[in-house]
Amino acid sequence: MAATRPIQPLPEQLINQIAAGEVVERPASVVKELVENSIDAGADRVEVDLEAGGKRLIRVRDNGAGIAREQLALALNRHATSKVASLQELERVASLGFRGEALPSIASVSRLTLTSRADGEELAWRVDAGDSATPGEPAPAAHPQGTTVEVRDLFFNTPGRRKFLKAERTEFGHIQEQVRRIALARFDIGVRLRHNDRTGLQVAPAVDDAAREERLARLLGAGFVEQALRVGVEAAGLSLRGWVGLPTFSRGTADLQYLFVNGRHVRDRTAAHAIRRAYHDVLFKDRYPAYVLYLEVDPGQVDVNVHPAKHEVRFRDGRLIHDFLARSLRDVLGSVRPDAADIPVAPAPETSATPSRVSESAVAEGGASASAREPQQSGFGFGLREAQALYGESTPTTDQPAGATQETASVTADREIPPLGYALAQIHGVFILAETADGVVLVDMHAAHERIVYERMKEALATQGIASQPLLMPVPVAVTPAEAELAESHQETFRQLGFEVDRNGPDSVLVRQVPGLLRHADVGRLVADVLADLRALGGDGERLRERLNQVLGTMACHGSVRANRSLTTAEMNALLRDMEQTPNSGQCNHGRPTWTRLGMAALDRLFMRGQ
Repeated sequence: MAATRPIQPLPEQLINQIAAGEVVERPASVVKELVENSIDAGADRVEVDLEAGGKRLIRVRDNGAGIAREQLALALNRHATSKVASLQELERVASLGFRGEALPSIASVSRLTLTSRADGEELAWRVDAGDSATPGEPAPAAHPQGTTVEVRDLFFNTPGRRKFLKAERTEFGHIQEQVRRIALARFDIGVRLRHNDRTGLQVAPAVDDAAREERLARLLGAGFVEQALRVGVEAAGLSLRGWVGLPTFSRGTADLQYLFVNGRHVRDRTAAHAIRRAYHDVLFKDRYPAYVLYLEVDPGQVDVNVHPAKHEVRFRDGRLIHDFLARSLRDVLGSVRPDAADIPVAPAPETSATPSRVSESAVAEGGASASAREPQQSGFGFGLREAQALYGESTPTTDQPAGATQETASVTADREIPPLGYALAQIHGVFILAETADGVVLVDMHAAHERIVYERMKEALATQGIASQPLLMPVPVAVTPAEAELAESHQETFRQLGFEVDRNGPDSVLVRQVPGLLRHADVGRLVADVLADLRALGGDGERLRERLNQVLGTMACHGSVRANRSLTTAEMNALLRDMEQTPNSGQCNHGRPTWTRLGMAALDRLFMRGQ
């Protein structure tokens, strides 16, 4: 048995190196700590110079308040900081750095030089930490107001750490991402990043909305700005600002997701789950939303001291934060209507819009008219009389085949053209072509109608419940024994969804009622798909109720108009009007776009008119 060593204090240098293991993971960690110090010092200009991906040199220069001569050496001591002085300040910390460990930890694994000229001082001073735990005496130096920290030969004295660093290009990529986050966090600060004497990133301070969006485009690409919605919501002492990408601008990876809490870039599971929930029925399950969001919280309600590198936070009321984020972003996404299509970056509404009951837009075989007693749960037809009653005399007055256009001119002349215009033709049984005030739109009729049916069923489930339609004859459906047991154990769930399903044997169920919106769907396939969803969701009844929207999405697909279904002009116009009133109508339940617009300018360019 090995002899035990006596308990003894560790050398100061080793203590700092252990702390460095928590704070300094790679060159990007050094850049983060040093730039955050510059921001806390009040700098509005920060310059970062690198060599060899930061492994050979990291130099951060700012024009902040600077450090006085007598405090230079103290700045390199552990737990020495100007940012907190009491437990009360620690519990409400507003600065980015506060532990007082960054500089001494970095100095313990590199050759660090600190040069600074304090505000109002005539001379600058330099202190060289070298490769020892004790810095030398400050010496005079030439330097403008502000501070420069020079870090050379990172991990030179800890070869085990150094060998785990990646290639120069990889390490530079991590630093570039770190600087990008800082530039996104503080639009009021100019940032320049140079690598091996080549400028990799440079942005000036952005003082107005136009400049901020220009910076956003430079950092994340013009595509994000063009496909993003502006967010601005305040409630319950919380504030949320920023931009969220449209569902159609989703990503294959979570590479364009930036959340800042009180100015600090963080990763938080509560917030991430809330944002995902806001997008959950407008995205493919393997796609990721894009966003840049700024959440302001009372500093006393968030703990930023839970991670050595301050990557994570803990909210005192996580449920409040989750619900605020999910509700606010869901309202913003749901507010998008075709009439806002010409304004890609739209302001967030104060309240969410609710689906409006307009025409009966569930199209299927049979063309049943709307029921006076159940206007939202009636048949699937777009009858001419219903269209006239709902949309006025400007709707075409004869039920004509798709493609008839003789009445469009009089329609558009008599009244203001709605955002999605009036239908001109149906193309290949798949798309609707409509004329608008400034061009044309193309609509994927199945995708658009699927969203309309889905939103109506969601509203019905949340209010009076989904109305049922008894079948003239019960329909037997063959299922597996496991599915028959599932149907028997989830009869209440089926009733919530508008079904009446009874077990009819070891491998059969009998369907007696279906949702009114889906009464023309294939009953066998519909019930089979609902059972498949219930089996996949699993869990107890409470968990299932929270996730019934996924089942509704499957049901909506069955109830929406199919490709190659011939629509009359009145039916096509009714679908367009419904789209204008339905939340999230810009994309189907799976995240695909439902329509696109070509303005006159785009059409002129397409045909080279005026050139």
